[in-house]
Amino acid sequence: MTWRGSSTPSNRVFACLVYLLPLLDVLPFSRAFFSQFPALSVVLLPIAPLMQIYSLPFVSLIVFFALFLLVVRNENIAHFIRFNAMQAILISIVVFLCQLLIDFLLTPVLGGSLILETLNNVVFLGVVAAVVYSVIQSAMGRYAEIPTISNAVYMQVR
Repeated sequence: MTWRGSSTPSNRVFACLVYLLPLLDVLPFSRAFFSQFPALSVVLLPIAPLMQIYSLPFVSLIVFFALFLLVVRNENIAHFIRFNAMQAILISIVVFLCQLLIDFLLTPVLGGSLILETLNNVVFLGVVAAVVYSVIQSAMGRYAEIPTISNAVYMQVR
């Protein structure tokens, strides 16, 4: 849905790039998945340098605030980019909340059980699916409509 005007090719590229944030945030959930399917770990090679930088202390927090304050709140930037940046931030917040839930509530109770590995795989694959869908929609110049998250984004981005 392109109700705020058409998007230029450069807007589409920037809108796709912001989805690296949730993709990098969900990587701790991928350990169980890539231990079950080691041949698929090849897909991580293009973002390996970013993973090294993102693992430094406070880099994720700095990127989060930079995106929110410099992109989402800046009305001089196209609505299409600001919408996608806010949606990527909200997906990252969901990942963070899942990590808190798993680390502090489920891991002490379940230990390293199959249920915990399955839950990690569900979170990882769900976020990857949302990111892939959003990147494809953004590359085509459309707003990626993810239920509940997109509604919250529309409330935040004017």
